[in-house]
Amino acid sequence: MTEPPQTAEPTPPPGGPAPVSGATDPAAADPPPQSPAAVRRRASLVGAVVSALLIVAIVLGSRLLRDFDSALLPYAVATVFLAFGVAYRYTVWISAPGARRLFRKGWGSFFSVANFRSAPTALPRMIATYLGFQKFLGARSHARWAAHQLIFWGCLLAAAITFPLTWGWFTFTSSTGSGPGYEMRIWGFKILGFDSLNIVGWLMFHGLDIAAVLVIPGAAYFLWRRMKDRGAITGQRFAYDLVPLLALIVISVTGLLLTFSSIFLHGGGYQFLAVLHMVSVVFTLIYIPFGKFFHIVQRPAAVGMQLFKYTSRRTDEGGEVFACRRCGQPIDTAPYVENLRGTMRDLDLGFEEWAEYCPRCKRVLRGTAYLDHVKKGFK
Repeated sequence: MTEPPQTAEPTPPPGGPAPVSGATDPAAADPPPQSPAAVRRRASLVGAVVSALLIVAIVLGSRLLRDFDSALLPYAVATVFLAFGVAYRYTVWISAPGARRLFRKGWGSFFSVANFRSAPTALPRMIATYLGFQKFLGARSHARWAAHQLIFWGCLLAAAITFPLTWGWFTFTSSTGSGPGYEMRIWGFKILGFDSLNIVGWLMFHGLDIAAVLVIPGAAYFLWRRMKDRGAITGQRFAYDLVPLLALIVISVTGLLLTFSSIFLHGGGYQFLAVLHMVSVVFTLIYIPFGKFFHIVQRPAAVGMQLFKYTSRRTDEGGEVFACRRCGQPIDTAPYVENLRGTMRDLDLGFEEWAEYCPRCKRVLRGTAYLDHVKKGFK
């Protein structure tokens, strides 16, 4: 993208506008860009360290593998690959100038004691609204928001159950060997006892079925939308947009069929369904870091960025709202605008001054430039 042609509107002075008062040039503090090979080496090292730490945690958490179920070994191995992939991809991601600035500002605000003192309820509220209930999706479509909520909470419930069980951190034991009384233990410590025949026991043993019932309608809606909506069809890619939805549906359906087989078919076809379910889960876990699901890992940094915007409006030094250079309407706080300009400098985009215009004026200036320099050439 290049700088648009000049128009009759006031243009920034050569070299761009002067930095916002009290702000320093963030680009000067950033380390020099690394070569792709160096970034890959560092990302591989970080991924190896994270994977090793997870293996140690599995061994220690399962009491030296005494509580580890060997039948779940493929799932555990997949989580180790997942840890490596997430650490690798995240390291590569934050090596880019724009992502690095988002990472520093986001997590800096996330863990800022000063921000917590000035607005103690801001972080919990943003975690709930932006990360948990994702209210920003409701502004686009209530149906999409509802479907996304079903997938989000279903996957969160499934992960909260599957990962600890796979690692041997959770165990369910019965003194009689066949129930109905069971004990749930975490790292060998008894947490609670329950009867498998009451509602608590039913919820304990059917949590994954509940997660599947939540995920299936949400994934099916998005799959239907990508088959029918012209806007979604135009830009979709099979491996990036459709495969994740199909994987979620296959995992959920095969998980429900396992329960159906054990209850109504006396185990008929259980082995085949178990293998199919395992393959789909392992594939999805390995796919997460390198596909669309990676936004799950990126989202917390975005929450921190929203917190940075919120707290900068409350502080005395950052309370000044930056006005559009053309119409005078408020854009955002001065620290946020300067952060955006710094990102543009990091990326060598060459038009950082455009951060000082509101979205409407940007459209007007682009349209005026098109009419003055392109359209006038046609008769």
